[in-house]
Amino acid sequence: MNYRHIFHAGNFADVFKHIVLARVITYMQRKDAAFRLLDTHAGLGLYDLSSEQAQKTGEWKTGIAKVLAAADKAPAEVRDLIAPYLDAVRACNPEGGLTFYPGSPMIARKLFRKQDRLTALELHPDDYEVLRSHFEGDVQARVTELDGWLGIKSHLPPKERRGIVLVDPPFEVYHEFFNILTALKEGHKRFATGTFLLWYPVKHRKGVSEFREELRALKIPRILDATLEARSSGAEVSFDGSGMIVVNPPYTLEAELRTILPWLASVLEFKRGSGGYSVNWIAGE
Repeated sequence: MNYRHIFHAGNFADVFKHIVLARVITYMQRKDAAFRLLDTHAGLGLYDLSSEQAQKTGEWKTGIAKVLAAADKAPAEVRDLIAPYLDAVRACNPEGGLTFYPGSPMIARKLFRKQDRLTALELHPDDYEVLRSHFEGDVQARVTELDGWLGIKSHLPPKERRGIVLVDPPFEVYHEFFNILTALKEGHKRFATGTFLLWYPVKHRKGVSEFREELRALKIPRILDATLEARSSGAEVSFDGSGMIVVNPPYTLEAELRTILPWLASVLEFKRGSGGYSVNWIAGE
């Protein structure tokens, strides 16, 4: 309960995670049928980058600020792929510039059509109140004060029978990897056709390796693993990068990430040999 994402909002991990989310939402919208996004650890929804907390770390300056500055000069295919994400960020800054950064529930809401729905769960009471205030009166969004791990059981499958499940815990404790595995096993049993997005930090290298092996052991088909890393493995434990597990990924996503990530790594100065990116299948290409 001590974690505060405002210190990290808009950093490289957020950019990576939210680009993936935007690509999956865009793909889901190829069909007219409605879908639901279940966001299990929704946070505040919107982050003020001018706040004392965000200014203290300035992590957004080496994340979203760099991407926005470089976007106009990106290759055309990259610009097209990241456009929905950047449109959502810009929509939260109607006067221009970069004062606010949207969290995953706000990015989704900015991209939704009138038939799409959001269920956002947040356990921290203060954060829940802020999150609720952003969506008050919004008939397409339902905000609940609830432990996201419990939400897997109580909110799946969605009545729309189409959906995305975003699991993005704060990783305050080492056993969050176990929590993710348990949530995926339960969630996939309830909603086998859903697309699951599971964020994880590349920090404890042994833990990440064991996590991937445990994912394989679940025998769930079609698991894609993508990473964006600032540096290669070192002797000390450090926040080296960010990973996204995508279960039931859109068939277009692998190629899209192979287009986006080299550019994103170069903009963020995550060069091969000292980090970089990867896109690999854990199960069933």
